[in-house]
This record gives sequence, C-alpha cells and structure tokens, in this order.
Amino acid sequence: MTPKTIINLNDVTKNFGSVQALRGINAEIREGEFFSLLGPSGCGKTTLLRMIAGFEDPTTGSIVIDGKPMEGITANHRPTNMVFQSYAIFPHLSVAENVGYGLKRKKLSKAEMAEEVENALAKVDLQGYGTRAAHELSGGQRQRVALARALVMKPKVVLLDEPLSALDKKLREQMQVELRALQQSLGITFILVTHDQEEALIMSDRIAVMFEGEIAQMATPEELYRYPKTRRVASFIGVMNFLDARFVQMANDHITFEIAALGQVDIPRAQVPDGLTPQTIETVGIRPEMLTVLFDGAASERTVNAEVVNTSYYGDMTYYDVLLPDQTKPVTISMRNTAGRSVVKPGNTVSVGWGSDSIVLFN
Repeated sequence: MTPKTIINLNDVTKNFGSVQALRGINAEIREGEFFSLLGPSGCGKTTLLRMIAGFEDPTTGSIVIDGKPMEGITANHRPTNMVFQSYAIFPHLSVAENVGYGLKRKKLSKAEMAEEVENALAKVDLQGYGTRAAHELSGGQRQRVALARALVMKPKVVLLDEPLSALDKKLREQMQVELRALQQSLGITFILVTHDQEEALIMSDRIAVMFEGEIAQMATPEELYRYPKTRRVASFIGVMNFLDARFVQMANDHITFEIAALGQVDIPRAQVPDGLTPQTIETVGIRPEMLTVLFDGAASERTVNAEVVNTSYYGDMTYYDVLLPDQTKPVTISMRNTAGRSVVKPGNTVSVGWGSDSIVLFN
C-alpha cells in the first residue's frame, strides 16, 4: 500500500527580481519518507525548502501540506519545523531552554514542559543534558539539540537544511546513520537539503536531483544511480565513465551499437530508457565498479586491453585510471582490495572485463 501524500508541490516557481530561482516544480512527498533535495549550490533546493517552511512565498503555483493549501499560512502555523545549517542554538540558554523555546506559546505548565523537553532529548539520545550550557556542547551534540527542538513541537514534517555540513567526516557519517534510524523509528516525514551525493544516497527513500531551479530526476537512490536519465544526473551521482556510441541496427530483442574502444555491443531493448530513440543515442556510460581488472586469468563476458596511467590506493579500494584502445581520455575502474591481490602500477597493460548489462544509454 502506497503511503499517502503529505506535501504536494504544484507548478511552483520563485523569482527574485529578474532571477528565476525555481521553474515549475512539481512533486509529491509521501508521509513517513526520508526525501532529499540534492543539487549543486544555487540550484534552488534551499529556496524550495524555505518555501515549504513558510519563510518564502511562491511567485506562482501552490504548496499543499497534509491536504491544506499553505497560501497565507505563516511559518509558525505550519505543521513543519526546520533544523538550520547553523543549528541556531541560543548560546545563553541551557539545553533544556533551547529545546523548550518553541513550547512557550503552548502555555504548558512547568512540569508538562519539562516532560516534553526530556522526551525530545531522549529521542536524540541526550537524556540528562537539560541543565548543560549550550556552549559546552560538541558539534554532534549541538546538532542533536537542534533536532530535539524541532521534534518537541511534534511536526508532521521535519525540514533539514544541510544539518551535517559543519561536522567532521567521521562524525558526519555517524550522524547520517543515526538520523536515518531516528526518522524510521518516528515515522515522520524528513526533507533534507544537501549537496553531498553520498549523504543523499545513504539516507533517502527518494531523491530529487535539481539543476538550475528544476528537478532533473526524482527516484529512489538505486534508480538514480543505476538508471540516470541524463549525462548531467549521471555525472552528479557518483562517478560515470562516458564513451561515444553510434546506432548500428535494431533486431527483435536487442539493439546494436558501436561503442568507442569496446566495439559492437548488443543491448537488450528493455535496457533502452523510456523516451529515448535508439537512433539519437550518441553516448554510453559505465560505472567504475562495472569494469574489472582481470587478475590470474579471470573470465568476463567481454574483455578489452588497457594501459594503466594512474593508480590511487585507498586501503579498502584501489582506483585505476586506464586508457582504452584509441582513446585519449582515461576511464576509471574501482577494485576492492582482497588478500593476496597486488596493486597494478602505472605503465602496465591489463585485461579489463565488462558486461553489456552494465551499459547506460544517453542521447
């Protein structure tokens, strides 16, 4: 059963003077899902989040939350709460005072407020931190306090504006897992703005990739990674190698392309994306992990010789930049390092294995 829609974005545009920040955004965000707005700086993702929150109004179009149009509804009266990039923690207040700040307008008793605050702190694993001064907190603790302050208001949607960007790499990765687990346990819709592709892939149920005020593709992380609709999406989500291609012929169950350095390749018809005409396809893509350096005579569906021009050793993985026949730009291969497997040095020729099912088509 498909969850109900909690947010409808209907042809939403936003102009700042002569600058068009958003260009006809249409999307349905489901109840209880972790939804990410992903894109480079200036693509409009934060503007869209602020419009959902009520800090900006659409120039045209409408935003509906939980079945109610949001036109004229101010931020403090919407069923949403935002965690800002800066956390916006009040340094002169204690943790409990920060978390309970928004509860003042509910006119609760001191005992009721204390109970609500402690429940919110427990959700983010900060039990007993209420009396601590805000300036005594670590970066990760400050992030949790900001999240508890959002959750204490019992919103239907939590809005996250790059909340992990100020954390160091190890803590950021830890918080990604914790935040995702918390969202799943609460069942509340989370909407995350991020420019970090890995973060979006790890945390999200669905992702909207945005460029220049438009949604280029909206799908699950796996769909986005395996079946990007455009070269731009493919380049932005992870690493993709691109090779020139030319349509050759069409058969009942497959289409033949001539692919640079790889020769003629039969692609199943089902592998051709909807909306693409085979005759218009000029480029194919293949992910680094779909190419394999064949060690010790290992077999593969297809093979091609290549020269290693650069080796990058990362401990668990090694990345090879190799030149395929008659190519001037190297392609990247990622290989997991296993016991007894040597690292190939630049200048060596290797056999590279690949399969036709790993080919992605673009026009």
